[in-house]
Order: sequence, then C-alpha cells, then structure tokens
Amino acid sequence: MQDLAVGVAHFREAVFPEKAELFAHLASHHTPHTLFISCSDARVVPELITGTEPGDLFVIRTAGNLVPAHTPETDGVAASIEYAVAALAVKDIVVCGHSACGAMTALAQGHDLSGAPAVAAWLRHADASRARTAVTGDVDALVRQNVLAQLANLSTHPSVARALAGQKLTLHGWVFDIATGAVEVLPTAGSGLVS
Repeated sequence: MQDLAVGVAHFREAVFPEKAELFAHLASHHTPHTLFISCSDARVVPELITGTEPGDLFVIRTAGNLVPAHTPETDGVAASIEYAVAALAVKDIVVCGHSACGAMTALAQGHDLSGAPAVAAWLRHADASRARTAVTGDVDALVRQNVLAQLANLSTHPSVARALAGQKLTLHGWVFDIATGAVEVLPTAGSGLVS
C-alpha cells in the first residue's frame, strides 16, 4: 500500500496540476470515443497501450477479456456495454487479447481449475473460442480466436446490434504482445464487423 500512497501523492503533486484543465472539463463531461474491453491482467494497461488521455476510453476488464453473449439476466459486463453504446454513444469497440494470457493458457493446456470454481465457471464463456481453435494447446491461436469469439458475443447485445445496423459503431479485434509492445489488428472474419 505504501507504493500506492506514494503514487497518489505523485499524481496530486506532479501529474494533476499539468492536467488540471482536462480534469476540470471531465468533471462535467463524459464523452469517451471507444469502449475498450481487455483482460484484467495487470500487464495490460489500455490507456498506456493506446496513448490516450483520461476520458477517451470507457474500459471493461474481465479475466480473459471475455464478453458473455446477451441473456435476459443482467450483469455488470452487459450493463457497461449497454451504457457505453446506448448512453455514451461510443463509435468504436475494441476487444483486446494479449500474449501469455493466464485464462487462455489454462484453457489451452487443460489446467485443473477445481480449486477456483468461479474462474472455471467464468471461463466457460470461452467455449466457442476453444471450438474455433484448430490445434489443442496452441495458446497464441486460442488468444486470437477468443478475441473473434468475443466480438461475435458483443454483436448479440441489443444496443450493439442496433448501433451496428445503423452504422454508428465499428468493432475491432486486437492482440497485444507484452514482450514487444506490438499490437496486432485481427483481420475481418467475413462478418464485416472486425477491423
């Protein structure tokens, strides 16, 4: 906690004063242009990767950058997607997977998750990703297929489907390589939804 306290002090003394005008504007304006869905992994920092300022991205982070398909039940991920698209009118959604993803590694290598039942249940949202991956055990391929599968899941959400139909929204699939800093933009999967 001491490191966090030092970080807050540094933010207040050095960073905030340089961005005081931006934060004054953000105090009454919330107009992010992109919904960025990434993994909860601490090594993946959307604002750092994209070089964006506070207020530019509306961020959802989940284990494995998973997006459950729409269901009648509500959950935090669905509510955040709906708010970003319907209320904030984001123009783009990025689903960003990453190298060395613990969730995808566990699935690809068949790790025993019996000691983490909540994690095991959550990772069932990647069943389609596993089915789309040709070679069992190929973590890199699973990471890519998972991004594409989560984009497909996104399009099942009514707010996303409406915005796509009205050509007010574009979906993008990315994979961030932690070791090199490279971002791979996945090609269109025939749906016209991914850029």
